[in-house]
This record gives sequence, C-alpha cells and structure tokens, in this order.
Amino acid sequence: MTVTLEKEKAAPAKRGLRRKPVAPQAKKPAPRTPPGPPKGADAAATVMSSAFTMIAIVCLWMAAQMLFLGSISQHRAQDLLYGELRHVLAGPPDKAPPIGPIVPVGDPVALLTIPSIGLEQVVVEGTASGDLLAGPGHRRDTPLPGQVGTSVVYGRGATYGGPFAHITDLSAGDDITVVGAQGTKRFQVLDVRYAGDPLPQPAAEGTARLTLVTAQGSGRLGPISPQSVVYVDAEAKKGYPAPSGRPAAVPDSEKAMAADDGALPLLALCLALLLALTLGVVAARQRWSTVLVWVIASPVAIALSWATTDVVMRLLPNLI
Repeated sequence: MTVTLEKEKAAPAKRGLRRKPVAPQAKKPAPRTPPGPPKGADAAATVMSSAFTMIAIVCLWMAAQMLFLGSISQHRAQDLLYGELRHVLAGPPDKAPPIGPIVPVGDPVALLTIPSIGLEQVVVEGTASGDLLAGPGHRRDTPLPGQVGTSVVYGRGATYGGPFAHITDLSAGDDITVVGAQGTKRFQVLDVRYAGDPLPQPAAEGTARLTLVTAQGSGRLGPISPQSVVYVDAEAKKGYPAPSGRPAAVPDSEKAMAADDGALPLLALCLALLLALTLGVVAARQRWSTVLVWVIASPVAIALSWATTDVVMRLLPNLI
C-alpha cells in the first residue's frame, strides 16, 4: 500500500516534468523565380504589337522623309556640292574643270540660278533617280549647260526639296543664269510646254539652248503622283564650244519618269535588316520593359527607315 501511494504521489510530479509543446515554425516562402517568356496568346500579342509598331515607324518615316525631311538631306548635299564646285572652278591642279564630254556621274557641273522663282541649285552629272536626290541632274547625252546645242536638265517636282516645283511659273523673257567651267551664260526663257505641245524651232548655229524638265500632276496628290512631263525651254544667243565624244544615248533608268531597278538588291538588304531589328525587339521585350526596348530600338529603326527610303526613291520615277 505504501509503495502504491508513493507511486501515485510521484505521478503528478512526473507529469509536471513533461516538455511543453513547441509551436510549429512558419514555413519560409519559396524564392520567387523570374517570370518566363510569355506563352500562347501573350507571345502572339507581343509579336504582333512589335511588328505593327515597326511597320508604322517605317511607313510614317518614309512619308515624312519623301515630302519634308528629304529636303534636309538635299540641302546638305547642295552645300557640299557648292563647295566642291567652287573648288573645281578655281582651277586646282589635281582636278580638271568639268567641260565634257565625259564627266563622272554625281559630280557637280554647273550652278543654275533663276531669280524670278528663287531657285539656286548645283547641277550634278546624271539623271537617274538616285542622282536627283542631291539636286537637278544633267542628262549625259546632251552638251553641258552653256555649251552649243541643247542641254537637258532634270529636276524633282515635289520630293527631296522639289527644286523644280515652280518652273511652270516661269514666263517668256525670264532670266536663267548658268555658271560652269567655261564661264557664265545667261539664258532667256522661250516658253513652258507640256506633253503634246509642239517643239520649239531649231536653234540657230552657235546658239546654246537649255531645257529644264520636271513632272506635274493635278489634285491634292498631284505632286507625288504626276501624270505628265513639263518642259521649260530657254536660249542664249552664243554658247561655249562643246567637246565631241559624249554618249549617243543614256540607259532607260536615266530617261524622264524612269526608275532604277538596279536598287532592288539594296532594298532587299534594307528590308532584311528591318526584319532582323523587329525580331530583336520581340526577343528583347520578353526580358526587359517595353519602354526601355523602344527607347533603344527607335533610333535604329529610324536610321534604317531613312536608308530604306533613299533606296525606295531610286525605284520611283526620277522626276517626282
């Protein structure tokens, strides 16, 4: 009995020695993993938005460059050509002045000034669409401006500064001045003629004739969708001698309202670069923020659009 009572008395004491239950510790949150690339509809939306944004940038830039911003590059080219022409006409020993019969395409050959319409442009050699991006071009199978015979000069009517946009405002008797390697020659306008009008009378012996050529359309889109060619004939009573040996004809790409199909490979290269940039934007948007990607990609897209527009202009008629 005594032993039993002692065990019962000791039981509460043993129960008091039991460990208190420990509260379960909160589980640490699992580390966040970076979000993976978008899947399904999100990936398709990213691709479509990037593609449409690139298309919008290219199309809007092309339109702006053709009608407005192209004049900036044309004015810059004219400044460089003017300095080069002055240097050449000064008679440096390293370069002969351009008197023909063969002048490298793209070289400046004369300074054309028409006070009544506020025109002063350096004329370059060649009339292909790419040549006329810098300014009016001299048709290579005709004498240089100011020489005996009929010299033909093409100029754009609307895009890239549209240097010949207002030659239809000229009237008979208006002055045109040409400064070239052989000196200064002053012409007087004979008439403005359109497609189908009779040609002027043949020039007298020793006379220098100048024909300015551009394109003209009607309506709001007339400047960029011309329908006919316009000619302005002017004459000086005595011209400078014209060396023999100039080309008997020019390629089709250098005729009025012609395009230069040789620019197609370069256009394919520009479009491939634009496609590569679009794919790069799509990939970058899966890793970085959209704003950051477009801040970096937009200047590259604009530069490629500028180069692409210059190439596209070579594939369009040379007088627009």
